[in-house]
Formats: sequence, C-alpha cells, structure tokens
Amino acid sequence: CVATPDMMKDLGKLGPILGRKGLMPKPKAGTVTEDVGTAVKNLKGGQMDYKADKSGVVHLPVGKVSFTPDQLQENIKTLYQSIMRDKPSDAKGEYVRSFFIAPTMGPGVRVNTRSL
Repeated sequence: CVATPDMMKDLGKLGPILGRKGLMPKPKAGTVTEDVGTAVKNLKGGQMDYKADKSGVVHLPVGKVSFTPDQLQENIKTLYQSIMRDKPSDAKGEYVRSFFIAPTMGPGVRVNTRSL
C-alpha cells in the first residue's frame, strides 16, 4: 500500500485492518511519499521491506530460479549493504554474525561477508 502524507490521517482509521495484513504504509519503507508513481514503480520492480524476527534473523527472498548468478550476487550484496546501512547507532560488537542463503527446501550455504 502506498500513500501520500496527507492521506495517512484517513488511513489511520484502517490501521487495525491494514496493519494485521502488513499493508500499512510506512515512511521508513518509502511507501508514504508525495511521489506515489515512483514508489509504485519501485515496489513493482522488486523493492522489499525487511524486518528481523525476535531472534534477529532476517528471512527474505533474494531471487528466483530464472535469475543469473550475477543477478543473485547483486541482490545479496544489496541486501547485505542495506542491513549494514540501517544498523542502529547503538548496536555494539559484530552486527551480522553469519549470512546464509538457502532454497525453500534444502540446506543453506554460508556466504562470506568479506566478499560482499
């Protein structure tokens, strides 16, 4: 869901419904903006919002079977850089302890973050 800032007051009434479904626009995710066209284009182009679960694990698709190895590598690199860029300022120590990619069904493979 994408909205302009002035629409958020009205959307607030739908918060209980949209929030439960994960559809409530969020400024941090870029879905509350004056430039709705660009936001929709970005979302259709594959932009995703991610969030860590309670144990700090981020689950997110980074590609499809039809992607080339270069496309997958670029998506993984972009995801890692985004996670590091969004690191909270009060986070101390090693922020990313391990990084794995895995198919839906099957074993995961550890990614060397130094190569990213």
